[in-house]
Amino acid sequence: MYYKIRLEDKVRVPPNRLGENLEKVILDVLQEHLEGSIDKEIGIFICVTRVLEVGEGEIVPGDGGIYYDVKFEAMVLRLALQEVIEGVVVETTSFGAFISLGPIDAMLHVSQISDEYINYDEKNSRLIRQESKRFIGVGDAVRARVVTLSLNEREPRDSKIGLTMRQAGLGTALWLEEDMNLEKEKEKEGEKRPPAEKKERAPRKAAREK
Repeated sequence: MYYKIRLEDKVRVPPNRLGENLEKVILDVLQEHLEGSIDKEIGIFICVTRVLEVGEGEIVPGDGGIYYDVKFEAMVLRLALQEVIEGVVVETTSFGAFISLGPIDAMLHVSQISDEYINYDEKNSRLIRQESKRFIGVGDAVRARVVTLSLNEREPRDSKIGLTMRQAGLGTALWLEEDMNLEKEKEKEGEKRPPAEKKERAPRKAAREK
């Protein structure tokens, strides 16, 4: 899930930027250092949106920069096992699809797409279900569930996030729309059917007298 949070940190303003607008420089430094990084307690940093407060600067002997205590606002993504998330397909391969969640990509293996056999259409970059002919392609919006989660703070690119769509209510936006329309059609058909005639029950026979 996505969160807007407020944080505090100490930010170093390099000497070559001391003459510039202080808040803008601090925002640039925070964005450069935090965006795309991972903190297992805070989450995956999507963006630093604004600087809220800048404290007094501190000079460290032997360092030409100045250190400021800063309060700022950021957007982060926090993932949890079994959480339902939405993303966009950015790449398809013979073994699955890569789903962008914003700051990080997740993997949707072919075995987690459907119970049906999956064919890979390399020419059109699509993964096609053999029976229903439904497919997943680059640019498709999808809804999936997180089934594996291993975040790497030092090397965010080495993080592993596994997804599944083999459950009701999951799939591409087109699949979900088709399923919804199918349900509506079934409901309409049910309304059109005449109500079943009630069979009159025969009155119970009186108990025999002894």
